Amino acid sequence: MDRLDNTIRPYAWGSVTAIPRLLGTEPTGEPQAEMWMGAHPGAPSRTARGTLADVIDADPRGTLGTPAVERFGPRLPFLLKILAAGAPVSLQVHPDLPQAQRGHAREDRLGIPLDAPHRTYKDANHKPELICALTPFEGLCGFREPTATADLLTRLGVDSLKPYADMLRAHPPEAALREALTAFLTADRAEIAATVAEAAQACDRLARYEDPATGNPTGPTGSASGTPAPGPASAYAAYASLAHHYPGDPGVLAAMLLHHVRLQPGEALFLGAGVPHTYLQGLGVEIMANSDNVLRCGLTPKHIDVPELLRVVRFEAADPGILRPEASPDGEEVYDTPIDEFRLSRLVHPEGAVPATLTADTPQIVMCTVGTVTLHGEGPDETLAPGASVFVPAGEKTRLTGAGTVFRATVVI
Repeated sequence: MDRLDNTIRPYAWGSVTAIPRLLGTEPTGEPQAEMWMGAHPGAPSRTARGTLADVIDADPRGTLGTPAVERFGPRLPFLLKILAAGAPVSLQVHPDLPQAQRGHAREDRLGIPLDAPHRTYKDANHKPELICALTPFEGLCGFREPTATADLLTRLGVDSLKPYADMLRAHPPEAALREALTAFLTADRAEIAATVAEAAQACDRLARYEDPATGNPTGPTGSASGTPAPGPASAYAAYASLAHHYPGDPGVLAAMLLHHVRLQPGEALFLGAGVPHTYLQGLGVEIMANSDNVLRCGLTPKHIDVPELLRVVRFEAADPGILRPEASPDGEEVYDTPIDEFRLSRLVHPEGAVPATLTADTPQIVMCTVGTVTLHGEGPDETLAPGASVFVPAGEKTRLTGAGTVFRATVVI
């Protein structure tokens, strides 16, 4: 197995303290947003034998196993991350596989460099992903029923939001969501900035009046009509916070179309293609297909391609569905998803327990998040503290001892 030395990405929305706290290091004073574990060309993990990409390229079948190579090609199919949001991540969606292949080929034909700011498709792969909370975690994910969002906008009491509330009530759900998102993202910037400011003030007022038992706004100022507002007051606080971080950004209004989600440690969200989402705050383990394709809807100074975005978004109102792990016969807890490129599981190993067998016919990355564990393989043992990780090639006989919690990333064959 190969111990991994991983790159930390300093995106502006990252927490200054969360990743250093996990690793037991001193904060640098700069945001630390994501720690990447894998072989993505943007920031491949380093090993004593070169980058992990180099190690795999030198012997794809030996490291990944023949079944994985035949199924996914000679590359690691997933990318594992620690994600630490200290401020809202850009509101975004990811393409499905055919969309990514077409988009990447089109931008190649146009001669757009891979590192160009206006390049949308960095690779030809899709990017389904799973986020599992390590701390209380907050985000927005998936479209709410349009009529419920219309009620939410109406309760804000902002006159310039009335046309958007009306359009959400006037059409079937798919058409209503498409029309509303299009209208938000193509509106006159000055006019929409004024609407965002008024909406933020109204959200801030509603968020101050919360019933601790229900989380709903209370009292005569709790809503414009005097009736309970849809969803917890914390959702209004979240929208007000977005406007604070991104004043005048139409993405704030686009975000109001989405469910507000709060995860407790161990709970997770699966995000398929075309599902709009943003993470607001918290520390989590994130796993995805090995891609960096992102189409942004707002809450960012980066490039937004509205026509392409509208082709990729799936205008479906649905409950985001909080995932909880399912126990497997070997004692692991598995997060079940419909994706074969990755499988994430968690193992809580108590002191004195029988060594856990981690041998698999597929490639693995094993990362510790709590305590101290030791992996015993065919070479030298590797002891992992929180934040440390190793790559285990397919077929290597591996056991785990010690007391701690590890996450194991692999593929489904």
